[in-house]
Amino acid sequence: FDMDRTLVRVDTATLYVRYRRDVGEANWRDAARVAWWMLQYTLGVIDAERVAEQALESFKGKRVTWLEDTCRVWFTDYVLSHVADAGRAAVARHEAEGDVLAIVTGSTPYAALPLARELGIPHVAATRLEVDDGCFTGRVTKPMGYGHGKVVLAEGLAAAHDFSLAESTFYSDSITDLPLLERVKTPVVVNPDRRLRRVAKRRGWRIETW
Repeated sequence: FDMDRTLVRVDTATLYVRYRRDVGEANWRDAARVAWWMLQYTLGVIDAERVAEQALESFKGKRVTWLEDTCRVWFTDYVLSHVADAGRAAVARHEAEGDVLAIVTGSTPYAALPLARELGIPHVAATRLEVDDGCFTGRVTKPMGYGHGKVVLAEGLAAAHDFSLAESTFYSDSITDLPLLERVKTPVVVNPDRRLRRVAKRRGWRIETW
């Protein structure tokens, strides 16, 4: 499962900057910058590595435990109410069928793990942040969970847990996930952006609204 606009009906990055504004750690310029990044992401024209570097500037030198604690509070107060009921049902259905469950996301593990715990999803493949001596360096560990990088993360997950992408199902909303949607047996398009909806209709993929 993808996370943003799929299991969660909105972009969690927007919810995160809202949280930071509410606790006095961000301002309207930060919110506008994130909104611009989200537009680029939706259009599939974002320079993901450059944006990640800019977004992580404020993380440099902070301890991992700071983000873990922050994300627990943020998820409960800002994200939980946006988790899609239909997503919960889909997770439960696949669990009942004995499938290996995972969130594969461009977000970080710190953002995705609270959702995984809430839904009973045991595995997360996400964009990892570089850590040195318990503190963030302000850099990401490649590959990022974006475009083909998400395929690489999913392949690693499949190898570690002995399943095949060619026999898997993947749920996503975004044209940026087309490489992974093309690799799986059953692509399911959820709340799709305009470009992905056109592709899904042309190829006869299932389209769902969560």
